[in-house]
Amino acid sequence: MKKLISAFAVALAMTGTQASAQDVAEMSDLEYAHIAYTADNIDIRYAYLALALSSNPDIHEFANTMIRDHTAVNEAALGLLEKLGASAQDNAFSQTLNANAEEIIDGFVKLRGAEFDAAYAANELAYHQAVNDLVENTMIPNIDNAEVKALFEQGLEIFKAHEGHAEMMVEALQ
Repeated sequence: MKKLISAFAVALAMTGTQASAQDVAEMSDLEYAHIAYTADNIDIRYAYLALALSSNPDIHEFANTMIRDHTAVNEAALGLLEKLGASAQDNAFSQTLNANAEEIIDGFVKLRGAEFDAAYAANELAYHQAVNDLVENTMIPNIDNAEVKALFEQGLEIFKAHEGHAEMMVEALQ
């Protein structure tokens, strides 16, 4: 099985190349909002793919959790942006995330059965580890707006639970 790595991990690795048009630590709250919204949408796409390609009930349970939780966080973020009269700002990092996600999805669609399940679980673990690290150690310390920071902190709690769940899935599938 060709090892798949998460789009987020790839984007992080590319921060020194294409995505370095803006150093993530120097981005604005609105750029962070776009990165988070993009990352959530990517994970929702992965989850729908898992529902379509896997017959494993544990994978389905996890995928449904991803859809529910990431959708809820995105809805809360959109509500906050509306309240603040602001819009998330696209940026090089978000664009790199989307491009890399397309490559991950292209790899996923070639897999079936246990091979897909293992790749999906490993990708989810890597994805959540990378996202959680970036959110906790780069974004939250640099967010200016208290309400935006609080939303990111709430999201981080949820996504750390996802990381733990993904880790258990990886172990169970080995």
